[in-house]
Formats: sequence, C-alpha cells, structure tokens
Amino acid sequence: MTNQVKIFDTTLRDGEQALPASLSAKEKLQIALALERLGVDIIEAGFPVSSPGDFRSVQMIAKEVKNSVVCGLSRALAGDIDACGQALSVAEQFRIHTFIATSEIHVGAKLRKSHDEVVDMAVAAVKHARKYTDDVEFSCEDAGRTHIDYLCRMVEAAINAGATTVNIPDTVGYTTPTEFGGIIQQLFNRVPNIDKAIISVHCHNDLGLAVANSLAAVEQGARQVECTINGIGERAGNASLEEIAMILQTRQAMLGINTNINSQEISRTSKLVSQLCNMPVQANKAIVGANAFSHSSGIHQDGVLKAQNTYEIMTPESVGINKNNLNLTSRSGRHVIKHRLTELGYKVEDYDLEAVYDAFLKLADKKGQVYDYDLEALLFFDKQKHDHAHYQLMNLQATSGREIIPSATVKLKVGEEEIIQSSIGNGPVDAAYNAIRAILGHEDVEVVDFKLDSKGEGADALAQVSVIATYKGRRFHGIGLATDIVEAGVKALIFVLNNTYLADQIDQQKNQQERVAGV
Repeated sequence: MTNQVKIFDTTLRDGEQALPASLSAKEKLQIALALERLGVDIIEAGFPVSSPGDFRSVQMIAKEVKNSVVCGLSRALAGDIDACGQALSVAEQFRIHTFIATSEIHVGAKLRKSHDEVVDMAVAAVKHARKYTDDVEFSCEDAGRTHIDYLCRMVEAAINAGATTVNIPDTVGYTTPTEFGGIIQQLFNRVPNIDKAIISVHCHNDLGLAVANSLAAVEQGARQVECTINGIGERAGNASLEEIAMILQTRQAMLGINTNINSQEISRTSKLVSQLCNMPVQANKAIVGANAFSHSSGIHQDGVLKAQNTYEIMTPESVGINKNNLNLTSRSGRHVIKHRLTELGYKVEDYDLEAVYDAFLKLADKKGQVYDYDLEALLFFDKQKHDHAHYQLMNLQATSGREIIPSATVKLKVGEEEIIQSSIGNGPVDAAYNAIRAILGHEDVEVVDFKLDSKGEGADALAQVSVIATYKGRRFHGIGLATDIVEAGVKALIFVLNNTYLADQIDQQKNQQERVAGV
C-alpha cells in the first residue's frame, strides 16, 4: 500500500455551503489558485448543476488550474453528471464526484427507495460519469451510520461499475475514532475488489472528532482525506486541512505517511480563506490561530528562549508565519517592497507592484512604519479591487461628536459620472451609508451585518470592515480596509455595490440570451 495520502480540498464546495454570503467567481478562482500553490491534489470546485453561477465558477477554475485535479460534485442523476462533464471539459485533468445516501434513515426517510434501487442508481451514475472521465469518485453519504453489510455491498458495486475512488463520509459527525477506523478496517477485510480503488474519507466535526476520525481512517488504509481550509463547512465544519497536513508532517516518523502539501503556504491560504469567506479564525485554533505560536506563561517563555522545541513541536516558519523583522517607511522604494513580498512568499505575478506601492506610500505617510502584516493586508486589498469598477469612492468627509449630529459627504464615481451627496445618520458610518443610498436613488441594498476588525497592532492598526448585504433576495459580502473606520466601512459597501452591479449585468445577459433563444 502506498504511503502517499491525497489531500482533497472541498473548501469551495462543502465550505462555501456554510458561508453567510456566496463567493464571487473571481474570489473562488483566487482561492483555487491558492490551493494549487498549497499543493492540494484534488480541488472540489463546486456543484455545477446547482446554479449557472456555480457552473461558470467551476468552468473558470477548471480552465485556470493546471497542477491540481479539478473536481465537480453531482448527485447520482444523469443531469447532474452531464453538468459536471460540461463544466469540467475545459480542464486538462478532472474528476467527477457522484454520491447517494446509504444509511437506513436516509434511504428510507429521504430517498424513499429500497436498498436495491439505491445500489442500481449508484452503479448507473458511476457508469454514466465514466463516459466523461476515467477519474470517477463515488460517495456513500452518511456511511458512518450505514449498516456495514450494506456498505460493503455498495462499495463493491461502485468499484465494479468503474469508480476509482470510493469515499466513506461521516456526514453528520456521529462516529468516534475507534468506531470509524473499524469501519475502514472492515471494508478492507470484506470487500474483494477494494484494491482497485482508493478509499477516501470525509468527516464532519459535529462532535469535534473530524480530524481524529480522518487520522484513524488513514491508519487503517484510507489514502485520501477530504477536508477544508480552517475546517469550514456545514454545521460545525469539516476536517481541517492544515491540521491533517501538519499531523502527518510532524508525526511522519511514527505514521510513515506523506502528502504533497507545501506547508509554508498554510498560513497565507488560511488568511485568504478567512478574509474572502468572512469567517474569522478563533485565536486558539490549532496551526493557524493567532495564539498557535504564542507563549504567555513565564515558564514557557523561558523554555522557548533556551530551546524553541521545549514548547513548540513545529516552527512558525514551517506553516509560513514570518516574524516582523523589517520595518518599512515612506522612504522605502519599490525594490524593497518587491523584495519583502518575495521573502513573504509572494510571486511577482500575484500582485500589481505599482498599485501596492501606491497604497503602501499612503499608509506609510499615515502610520510612519509599515509592518509585514500591513503589507499583506494591502496586498489582499489590492486583489479585491474590481477591474473597471462601476462604483468608485472619490472623496469622503464625515463628522461626529458628543454635541454634533453625525453627518457625511460622499463623492462617488458612478460609471463616468461623479456625484456628491450629503446626509446625516445615527453615526458617521450610517450617515455615509445614507449618502450613498441617496446617490443610488433606491434602498434595495440592505446591510444586515457589519463587523469591524483590527489588522495589525496598536492604535494605528488598519481597520477592516466586513459587511453582508441583501439585494434582490441574494446575500453579498464586501470588505473595506483603511486606517479610518468610516472609510473602511464605505469601501466595504462599495465593494458590495460593485458585486451587485456585476450580478445585474450577468442576469441581463442571461435574459437577453433567453429572449434570443425564444425567438
């Protein structure tokens, strides 16, 4: 048996299902490219049949990603599988992942079919998927609560039908490590053709055991683990990719298992997913939390100073966390910024140097010194700028105080027109938002969530505002970054407005195509 475990990332599918607002196609591609740099073997890019937007996103990722296998999810239905095949056909290599529930409660209460009918559907789905690709994965949904006799029968049938990977999900996070490892062990002992496929596992974290269950499965012979960045996903989430990868790396001598993960990309990928998905990482989160490599106890601090491995079983550098050892000022030139970004692991093609440098100078004039975390925040913000944005902030002025009615004046560029509007509100941010609504001439965009975070340290840290807004029954996420909270809030709303404008453009194009087709 091989000692290589494939890492199957489902951040863009299972992870996105749990988000408060959907990711744009551009954001999904950005995450996919980060996963490719991370060394992920298979990227589950989405569920193509679920919506035209998801279809386009999967297609875009399939076209751009070269070093990872791009995968699409489908139910055990011909239409779903066809959508996967069509979306993925532009890829150099791709996988179709089809699934059907196998537990008694799912088969009886949800599918309302007999066990024989479900087996037949699974076999037909795998065979249909094989018409598009030889790389077909089949999942037994809720395998953790499926009777072992029926599970063995289903796995054998799927492999005979042509599945090259068979996934055993603990869909509801119900099993314990000993129990789940035992299921994998029994499959290897009882399924006669199991050597013809890779056994995969997909564990949820409802009882906090997703990583432990995945590890138990690997110890029993599973050679693919399905996981997500930061463990995001349905309900309590999925097995955390960074934890799986670093367990296998840190305990490689004991486990004898390898992955293709470039661990030095872990921290950066974690931050990107957290930012784009508007899902903060808890401070005490293993591997990527803010406190993961912090030491408060005097005894611990003394030990680390004498020998780092007294209290650190892995180094911060091993997961891409760099120490802030270079302070940048407004006197720093472009070559210094480029050099520092290279040291931080960014490639020249990852950013627009002129745009980042211009933002750096403005920030340096305000703060004096700029640190690594500031530079990365600027880089992230540069990535979020819309090409040819319809709405652009030209000027902002806000006033507030104890005896003053909060007011704001906003100058926006809307297309080619510049519009100025003033308004009052409960606070300066509310006043600025009211001014923007007046410029728009409607109130269709409603802000339902507003979060403020500090990016950096001290009173001069960058302010990051994340907003979620509803528009025409959909939810949109926006991010704004500035040294001023009001400006950050306005930028976040403008980010949302550009996304709603883009969504309207896509809908109009779709309606036009439908009218032409109807004619």
